[in-house]
Amino acid sequence: MKLRQFVFIATLLTAASIAGSGVRPQWSASPGQAAGSVEIVGLNGLRNVEFGDTQDELTRRGILRTDVDACGPTLAGHDTVSPIFVDDRLVLLWLGDPIHTPEGVTAGSPVAEVWSRYPSVRELDAPQGTHRFDGLLARHGDRAYLFLHDGRTVRKIIAGYADWVQRLFAEGHGPC
Repeated sequence: MKLRQFVFIATLLTAASIAGSGVRPQWSASPGQAAGSVEIVGLNGLRNVEFGDTQDELTRRGILRTDVDACGPTLAGHDTVSPIFVDDRLVLLWLGDPIHTPEGVTAGSPVAEVWSRYPSVRELDAPQGTHRFDGLLARHGDRAYLFLHDGRTVRKIIAGYADWVQRLFAEGHGPC
């Protein structure tokens, strides 16, 4: 069971890393959201999705969808969010534009903005010879944001339980 989860997470993280390197159209909006609107991801999760929620609970509430053509379950109304579950619990969210942190950081934000908004951020270097992004880890208690960047611009944000965020970075995986 653990091996299956690891393979699933590894596959998801690799695909997200690859998919996250492209340019996103600025006009994309989630269904039910006005074009140009944004949603905030906090260290507890999104407005209607919290870290620790079970797959069953999110499915029962109509938020988790498994019937779409995607690499794994998706969140209804959140086109740029990829949920990662371990032992049936939500542990991470991979986030793209237009979702931002309460401090205003989103995919596309300058790295200098991350440093100014999160003064205690810690640098994480991608292994040499890989095509992975470096990271900036902003940890608060058992939760964290990981800002993947190309040296100038944030490319992806990962939020969730700090241990899983750090493990994901160390192992170099993406959501798909």
